[in-house]
Amino acid sequence: MATLLLTGAGLAALTVPAQAAQAGTAPAAAPRAAACPTGWGSALKTGAGAATASLTDIRTGRHDCFDRMVFHVPGLGTQKAGYRIRYVDRLFQDGSGHHVPVAGGAVLEIRLAAPGYDPETGRATYAGKVSQPLPGVNITGYRTFRDTRFVGSFEGDTQVGLGVRARLPFRVLHLPDRLVVDVAHTWGAGR
Repeated sequence: MATLLLTGAGLAALTVPAQAAQAGTAPAAAPRAAACPTGWGSALKTGAGAATASLTDIRTGRHDCFDRMVFHVPGLGTQKAGYRIRYVDRLFQDGSGHHVPVAGGAVLEIRLAAPGYDPETGRATYAGKVSQPLPGVNITGYRTFRDTRFVGSFEGDTQVGLGVRARLPFRVLHLPDRLVVDVAHTWGAGR
């Protein structure tokens, strides 16, 4: 074995096999695990907002540390849409009280103060069907998301069920024209 002294922003000693040191190469460094955010918690999260725009789309995405669901509300701009997001034992539709089954180890109920219809005309602006998976959303291969269900849009609020692997920390973000819900892959700081 040979010891190489590496210089740059700092000094570090690295032990490599003698053949690699003689050939002038060092082994590739092991990939570092991403530092994933913690401290989001899994308790109820709410936000007040006075926006009157309608929901038009729901998309999802995969990230190193979390899975993401994005609610697109054009016309919202930098205003904030109201929301109420919490884990529930069973999901029930507002108005009817109808139970909507959602697969997964835990279920997040997401209520967004943006209707899936135009309040002036009653015309649907979001194509979701009650108790069905979200249209255009494919969560195959996601680490945390297990199921999605459109629960309904009632009295100006849209209700969605998100089945996740287990009760995990989540956060809520506002971006222009969007409300974002991120659910962490783990409780810890690593991937």
